[in-house]
Amino acid sequence: MKKLVWIVLILTEISFAQTELKGTMGVNFISIPSVQDYINQNYAPYDVQLNTFNTAVIFSGEVGYFFNEKFEMSIEIPFQIYSYNTNIAGVGQYDLAYDSFLPSVMAYYVISGTGYNFKFGAGAGPRINTVTEEKKWQGTTDEYSSIGLGGLLRAEANTGLSENVYANIGFDMRYDVNGEPEDDNGNNLINNVENETVDFNSFSLGIKLGITYVIGGTN
Repeated sequence: MKKLVWIVLILTEISFAQTELKGTMGVNFISIPSVQDYINQNYAPYDVQLNTFNTAVIFSGEVGYFFNEKFEMSIEIPFQIYSYNTNIAGVGQYDLAYDSFLPSVMAYYVISGTGYNFKFGAGAGPRINTVTEEKKWQGTTDEYSSIGLGGLLRAEANTGLSENVYANIGFDMRYDVNGEPEDDNGNNLINNVENETVDFNSFSLGIKLGITYVIGGTN
């Protein structure tokens, strides 16, 4: 009898099992306190200081697997782009570009209905960062990199466009410990005003829109 119960449970899981492919694009409102101080104290005009939260664009791809109607796990690989540019009066152009890969393993609790679902999830993973600083009046371009760790919380809603295609909107809250990027010689960005190394630890709130394609299983 026990074997029969296990067989029924396994067949139920197989009959429901779904794989989903998701692509999204969104905006993160990101706070990087150490970078804010570095730019404001060294490069930003006094009347146009960098705000606490600034806009970064984020693109992501995600592959998920539903173990049952209430639980999904996935792997997500986002790419985030942030840049700051200013023309320093009497000096020249200053550019700072900060790009990050933010892969995470995600776990979701799913509330499903006919043609829609809501997901509440959390995840974590490594953070791979590249920083490029260009001072055109000096003719210099310096590149820095770091590997850190971060986590996020997410709420997401999906609504059906067709049998296997869903539109989704998601809201993220992230905290990433990105550390202090170094160049090839082990040098860091230094804020000479504060006499301290610049770190890229960040907190962000984000919104994104996307499309999901579901393969297999039953709703």
